[in-house]
Amino acid sequence: MKKHWWKESVIYQIYPRSFKDSNGDGIGDIPGIISKLDYLKELGIDVVWLSPVYKSPNDDNGYDISDYQNIMDDFGTMKDWELLLKEMHDRGLKLIMDLVVNHSSDEHHWFMESKRSKDNPYRDYYIWRPGKDGKEPNNWKSTFSGSAWQYDENTEEYYLHIFSKKQPDLNWENPKLRQEVYDMMRFWLDKGIDGFRMDVINFISKVDGLPDAPNPEGKKYVSGSRYFMNGPRIHDYLQEMHREALADYDVMTVGEMPGVNVEQAKLYTDESRNEVNMVFQFEHVDLDSGPGGKWDLKPLQLTDLKKNFTKWQMGLEDIGWNSLYLNNHDQPRMVSRFGNDKQYRVESAKMLATFLHMLKGTPYVYQGEEIGMTNVRFDSIDDYKDIETLNMYDEKVNQQGEVPAKVMESIYVKGRDNARTPFQWDDSEHGGFTTGTPWIQVNPNYPQINARQAVADENSIYHYYRKLIQLRKEQQIIVHGRYDILLPEDENIYVYTRTLGSQKLLVILNFTGEEQSFTLPADLQDKKSDVLVSNYEPAPEYVSSIPLRQYEAIVYLLEL
Repeated sequence: MKKHWWKESVIYQIYPRSFKDSNGDGIGDIPGIISKLDYLKELGIDVVWLSPVYKSPNDDNGYDISDYQNIMDDFGTMKDWELLLKEMHDRGLKLIMDLVVNHSSDEHHWFMESKRSKDNPYRDYYIWRPGKDGKEPNNWKSTFSGSAWQYDENTEEYYLHIFSKKQPDLNWENPKLRQEVYDMMRFWLDKGIDGFRMDVINFISKVDGLPDAPNPEGKKYVSGSRYFMNGPRIHDYLQEMHREALADYDVMTVGEMPGVNVEQAKLYTDESRNEVNMVFQFEHVDLDSGPGGKWDLKPLQLTDLKKNFTKWQMGLEDIGWNSLYLNNHDQPRMVSRFGNDKQYRVESAKMLATFLHMLKGTPYVYQGEEIGMTNVRFDSIDDYKDIETLNMYDEKVNQQGEVPAKVMESIYVKGRDNARTPFQWDDSEHGGFTTGTPWIQVNPNYPQINARQAVADENSIYHYYRKLIQLRKEQQIIVHGRYDILLPEDENIYVYTRTLGSQKLLVILNFTGEEQSFTLPADLQDKKSDVLVSNYEPAPEYVSSIPLRQYEAIVYLLEL
């Protein structure tokens, strides 16, 4: 049971464009973040993960970086950023930055050079290939629709872009490129940051030869993910990165890794291997996707969620460490997705928070989650800004002839802009986010759901999060206790325990809008019990059959 500060921490993700605007241009910025640090400190969080603030043309909201060692004009200056770091450290808050090195922007000087000629020294910083039979080098589909290859007329070759055509993939086979990345990482580490969240880091190693993906249905383009997720040299690269860039600093690393399974995650997070401290896996956020992928909606089964979380909790019990999240800048709002964002918004938001914060691992809070912000339903596709959403709509409606209303329904449920509407600070115009016109509309429910109202109400979701975060600091069992599940086949309630020494936590969660009840197993009856936290007052007594109200969450601390 090795102790590390990042195991004991709660991490808060800031999406800077949507957090707080200080100058009225409608775009959140670094001085805006500085103005709200006391709010974060009061919440009790330990670490801020800042989504990218580097120079970028903003094709994918900053995940297309044109200069890794400079700050985007929209967000402020390097001086602003240095002040942010100082103000955070003065308050005892740590800062982790986003590391986006699977791809750069096509406006990065490396790429501008790379496409000048085939013998340019930077040519090999990217993945270039000649066409095949007058077409793309292979049949891979981009994550954002269309081919994963873009033709360059100047050199008459194609470059690979797993994401947007303005996000060419970097060629990690090139040792010079890798050294440039490590130098850049040390630049930020030497400024005093506390770690990195690594964007799609398990994509950086591609299979030799970049073969066509199987295509039984004869589609034009298909996912090539089996050839670039968890590729053949990924562990070599991460271990080298640790050696060359990270080893001399007391920092944390979390790797975003779509397509990672438990066995692979053990390798990535095994402390003896020196790769990353934890991974973001995606299995639980794919449970409500049908065979057609993300936009193919299907209802979530609670038993699927239990099976998945239990697999990860048990799988990384002794080796590795879990990151715990239910939403982020790429996922819809958790209360809308897993709870009930209408009648039981407050109760279900608290229940979901209890579920997550009592698990073993490091919890991540996405901005606005702590006040129960919800998904948004804009009337028109023109109100949406996200490249993934817009490309998908264009492909399905304009190219495949699907009914617009049906496509909009899937956007309301799964679109990334659900998480990107501006933070709702108060009930003034635009939710207090900006004095100008916001870059994307504020969710119209801001008069009812906002931070000022939440901070003033001691029964709010916000104050419940403060309590959960405080409990993690006080109770070692929450950080280090062993996880076990009860009633794995029950479709209505999720019950699990955490055990450390002579103590046990019993976590009981009603995932429905109906009343339920839970019967204590024989071995837990007649134990000395205290209510650690509960989302209803008064909390139910510890009796052999415990009645549960709608979306009720209760945690008992038992003496064994």
